[in-house]
Parts: sequence; C-alpha cells; structure tokens
Amino acid sequence: MKYSKQQMVEWQVHFFVGVAELLLLLRVVLRFFNGNPDATFVHWVYTNTQVLIEPVRNVFVSAGVIERGWVVDYVALFTMAVYAAAGYLLIGLLNRWVKK
Repeated sequence: MKYSKQQMVEWQVHFFVGVAELLLLLRVVLRFFNGNPDATFVHWVYTNTQVLIEPVRNVFVSAGVIERGWVVDYVALFTMAVYAAAGYLLIGLLNRWVKK
C-alpha cells in the first residue's frame, strides 16, 4: 500500500505527539508519587522530558520533589495540553492546505 506525503506527515505528527504525551504522562505519574530521582529509570524520564518542558518552563512554578506528600507537576500537564493542541492545529492546517 502506498501512502501519500500528507499521510506520512500526519503519521509523523501523531507519532511525535503520542511519544511526547506518553513520556510527559510518565513524568507526571512519577512526580505525583514522588519517584526517587536517584533511581536510574526515574532520572532517565526526568532528563529526557526536560527538553520537552523547556519551551513552557516559566508558565507555572513547579514545586520541587519533597519528602512527603504528592507533587502535581503543572508544567508537565500544561505542556501535554500544548503539544496536543499544536499537533491538532498542525494536522488541521495540513488538511486545509493540501487537497486530497
């Protein structure tokens, strides 16, 4: 089956947004349950999602990891919404510009 260029671009946008959303969701869950940042996997998740969060870092002040209690990572949640909206808008613009 042959795919058009538009379908390939749509697939790439969906793939990127899906992977970014999955990693950010993992970060939110780990932060919420106070994942140990010294653990290898948790450290890997935090460092790799830092690149995704950086464009919107200063929108909300995120609390640091604390000893007890739950931490809600508002920055990561907002970043998830931004990437979802950007992917949706990009697909919409692509569909509008390119006639099928």
